[in-house]
Amino acid sequence: MKSEAVENFWEEFCQNNDEIDHATPYQVWFFGNSSEMARELAELVLSGKKKATASLVAVNEITPEIAPVDAGYSVVTDFEGNPQCVIQTTEIRQLPFGEVDAQFAFDEGEGDRTLEYWRDVHWRYFTKEAAELDLEFNEKSLICCERFRLLFPKP
Repeated sequence: MKSEAVENFWEEFCQNNDEIDHATPYQVWFFGNSSEMARELAELVLSGKKKATASLVAVNEITPEIAPVDAGYSVVTDFEGNPQCVIQTTEIRQLPFGEVDAQFAFDEGEGDRTLEYWRDVHWRYFTKEAAELDLEFNEKSLICCERFRLLFPKP
């Protein structure tokens, strides 16, 4: 949600990046589904470890306002809505869960960065998320694999 703090953060980003028009559209969202998860994952982005994220395509269809946009800008916040960083989407791929590869798992930057860790954590997360929304989730469910770059604050 765009708050005064988010709008001020975007304004500061634009002032530090002359090539970005202040009227450029951007999304506002946080990682995960809890305060702790949102904070931890934003910190991974700020540290340079996290350069990718995954979401269920079915959930993106329900919530298009936060679905990844190719080359789109996002202000990532913490769970409470405090801006943490500005990222730009550099790639969007849709793959069945079972086809997500080790490089993507590594780029997500979480845990030990292995595909095994990624599958375990995301299987649990997506299973819970899908159940809460009365959606089906299995190995063939489409995953939106999004890569991004950190733009602000500068690493």
